[in-house]
Amino acid sequence: MVTMTAAHALQSDLIIREGPFTVAERDGWPDDGRRHELLEGLLVMAPTPSVPHQIIVGSLYTLLRAHAPREFRVLVAPTDVVLGPRTVIEPDVIVVRRSDSEGERLQGIPLLAVEVASPSTRLLDLGRKKDLLAQAGCPSYWTIEPTGPVVTVWALSDGEYIETTRVRADQAHPVTLPFPVTITPADLLDD
Repeated sequence: MVTMTAAHALQSDLIIREGPFTVAERDGWPDDGRRHELLEGLLVMAPTPSVPHQIIVGSLYTLLRAHAPREFRVLVAPTDVVLGPRTVIEPDVIVVRRSDSEGERLQGIPLLAVEVASPSTRLLDLGRKKDLLAQAGCPSYWTIEPTGPVVTVWALSDGEYIETTRVRADQAHPVTLPFPVTITPADLLDD
């Protein structure tokens, strides 16, 4: 169940429509420039991300891509992660096995999913989307708050994410999943 109220969705420019809809139905809709995610049949459309959001996404992609071993691939939204016939999400950045990204559609579950918080998506990114990725078995999930910035690293443990670290602005922190890389949040805004 989505925890965001309709009033909050309207205030944040996030559009939520009840369905239920299927991934196949969503795939048949015309492109209107928004992300179209389905959370257990519920349609969620987010507005275009802000410039700081996109700078962080681009910088993180560059950082991860530079350190990714050959067997991994780093992708940015919009890349569908299908979690069931009524659930498809588009994390801002994902890391997948190269073999899972050979065809037209991503196969399998990401090894890392990252969401950069924005006013319109914060509740979903820290709520239902995070829960759905945990249930699907995605081993690592990161959330990034653009103000600061702050990176929170979550690891899968017994089917739920536990916060393993919170990295603030100028702190440099090494992570090991899905591969070794050092994150310094302030560098993500310094393109």
